[in-house]
Parts: sequence; structure tokens; C-alpha cells
Amino acid sequence: MFVADCLQVNRQGHLCVEQVDVLDLAAKYGTPLYVMSETQIRKNCHLYRDSIQQFYGGNGMALYASKAFCCKEMCRIADQEGMGLDVVSGGELYTAISAGFPAEKIYFHGNNKTESELIAALEHGVGAVVVDNLEELETLDRLAGARGVCQQILFRIKPGVDAHTHQFIRTGQIDSKFGFSLETGEAMEAVERAIGLSHVELVGLHCHIGSQIFDTEPFALAARIMIGFLAKIRQQTGAVLTKLNLGGGYGIRYTPQNDPPPYEKYMEQVSLVIHETCNLFDFPMPYILLEPGRSIVGPAGITLYTVGSVKEIPGIRTYVSVDGGMTDNPRYALYQSEYQIVNAGLAAQEKTMQITLAGHCCESGDLIGENLPVQHLEKGDIVAVLSTGAYNYSMASHYNRVPNPPVVLVRDDMDRVIVKRESWEDLTRMDV
Repeated sequence: MFVADCLQVNRQGHLCVEQVDVLDLAAKYGTPLYVMSETQIRKNCHLYRDSIQQFYGGNGMALYASKAFCCKEMCRIADQEGMGLDVVSGGELYTAISAGFPAEKIYFHGNNKTESELIAALEHGVGAVVVDNLEELETLDRLAGARGVCQQILFRIKPGVDAHTHQFIRTGQIDSKFGFSLETGEAMEAVERAIGLSHVELVGLHCHIGSQIFDTEPFALAARIMIGFLAKIRQQTGAVLTKLNLGGGYGIRYTPQNDPPPYEKYMEQVSLVIHETCNLFDFPMPYILLEPGRSIVGPAGITLYTVGSVKEIPGIRTYVSVDGGMTDNPRYALYQSEYQIVNAGLAAQEKTMQITLAGHCCESGDLIGENLPVQHLEKGDIVAVLSTGAYNYSMASHYNRVPNPPVVLVRDDMDRVIVKRESWEDLTRMDV
């Protein structure tokens, strides 16, 4: 019935996250409210950790892509589950370090890192910087030299794979702001330049072809291309790079119609290609890195809202307005993302309404979804939007001076706040 294992219905017919009634959570913490299942998050971490053990003999590591959902407690969970961390800003790096995450397991990404961000990475001793362009390479070498250190780096490579996903979240094709292109020869040029520098050590390559991908073939093709490039680097320069980061992008079920393969299937099929291609080129098996984000936290989260009004326009549509919207979930406005929604108090009943779920911002495009089937709704009901654990809190804004909701983490029958609700005072704290 639901898109995640952590969701169930209790005897009262109410939606539950694990063993906790979400109506109780709404009453206790108010709405809008992000709710995350700790058990589901840890289970998803286990899947990647176990897959690396099974298919690569433990010769690798999954890096949690913190852009999906970043807070101190999430960094602690990733560390406890034996994962590394992918950060893409000084703020994400600061959050990780503040949470006590081991810096040597942090990989720092980004297509336009500032000097202050690179300095922070060097001073904290991050495991690797994923370099995006030649200007960054030169800057990092200069900054590392000034500090008397040699920083390990990977190059972000565009493998030329065009994943079948939304144009805003495709990143592996040649026309992308990210990384070095193989087709133009700039990737090999960058490799040769890095080998000649004194304060960076090129240890591997990285690629990421996009997000919310349901097909395994693009991942397999990217892996084949990247191993081939590693072999070409060895042939032309003599350098044997030891790490290959294949990124993330694994799809999740936002609606019952979505049908992604099990994560283990992704891992198995890509590993077969890697082993096969390494054998073909007689290339030593690299240390494999992955960057799951959405697939770790997306299915584990829901967002709760309170219905404020139900407005039927006869023959047109029915608007159900709630106390959140594009400020806590901009994904429909950005990507026309689809969601499953539930009347949390009537979760076991048939869905008899078809509605447009509207936010409360002064913006016509402030919608969470259109033509959504749901159980009967009226003023005061609690609506749950499912699979919102990724990119909702991360992309939340203060448009219309709306405070950000809190995040509550549920485990078994217990709940706790891991991000506090913002107040109106918080909104003016930086004003002068």
C-alpha cells in the first residue's frame, strides 16, 4: 500500500511511522512537520555497506550524499553505520565536523568551491577533494603548498552518459556545468597537469550521471567508460589511479507506479561490468566509492500538514490548502515531482477524492501536487506527503518569511527532535 517499509496503519486506522501514530506527532510538535524513520535510514545504509562487502569484497565505501538531508544527527548516523560523507559546501563540511564526523572519510565536491572552502578542507584534513576544473586544480595546489601539505584529489569526469531523467538533474552528458569532458580531451589534459603538480596527489576519478534513475544500464555504461579511462591514463602517463567513485542517483518509489530495481540489483550489475572491464584491460580493481543520498533518506521521510480549507471549483478542481508548501517542499515547482499523499487519520480507507494540494504562500505555483487521489479531507485533518526525506528540508526556503519546520526522528515507539522548529525571531536574527 505504501512506498516505504517504515509506514503502517494502526488499529485506529491512523498512519504510523514505525510504531508512532503520526496524529500524535502532529499534536505534540505541530505542523508542518518533517518525520524521519531512523530504522529505515539505517536499513538503507546496511544495504549499501553489505553490497560493497558482497560484490567488491569490502574494497570500497559508500559515501552518504549529505545534500539530500544534512544535519548533525544524520552525520552521526552515517558515521555509526560505517559510511563516508560527500559534502558540497563549506556549510555541509562545517556541519559534519561539528558532529564529530572523521574528516578523513569526507569527500569534498562542488563545481565552484571558494578559496575559503578549500582552505577549510585543507585545515580539517578531508580525505579527498573532488576537483571540477583546471582553475580549482591550480588554486588547490597553491593553497596546499602554502600550508606545506599534499592533498589527495579525484577528478570529476563527464562520461558522456545521458541518463533518462529530468533535464535539471542530468549531469553525466557533455553539456553539463560539472567536471571534465572525455570527448574533448580536457580530462586527459587535466590528468597530465595534475601529475606535474607538487601539492596535490591524483588518486582517482569520479563521475555522476544524474538523479532518480530507474535503469541499471546507464550506471553500467558509465562504469565501463570510467575503467576504460583509468586504463588509458595508465597507458599514456604510467600513473595507476586507485579509486573510482561512481556517484549516486539511484531512484526511489515516490508513487506506487514507480518501480526501481532493488539497490542490490544496481550494485550487482555494475560490479559485474567493473570486474569484466578490469579483466579486459588487465587493470587492478580500484577502491570503489558510491554516493547514495536520496535512496538512503528519501523513503524514510514524510511531511505532515494541517488542512486549512477545501475549495471546490465545480467542473474544474478541488483545492486543499495546507499550512506548508513550496517553502518546505519546492520539488513540485521545480520538477513537477509526483507524490503519494494520505489523510493520516483515515489511512486505511479508500481514496475517494482527487485534489490539488496547495501551499499557503502568495504564489500561484505554490503547489505540492495536482490530481492527487486521497481519502476524504476537511478542515483540521492531517495530510501526510510520503517519500519527502530527501531534498525537502535541504531545499527549504524562507519565502514569505515562513520559518522552517522541525525534523523529528522516530525509532520503534520513540520520537525525538533532531532539528528544532524555527521561530519568527529566528527569521529576524540576522537583520540589522
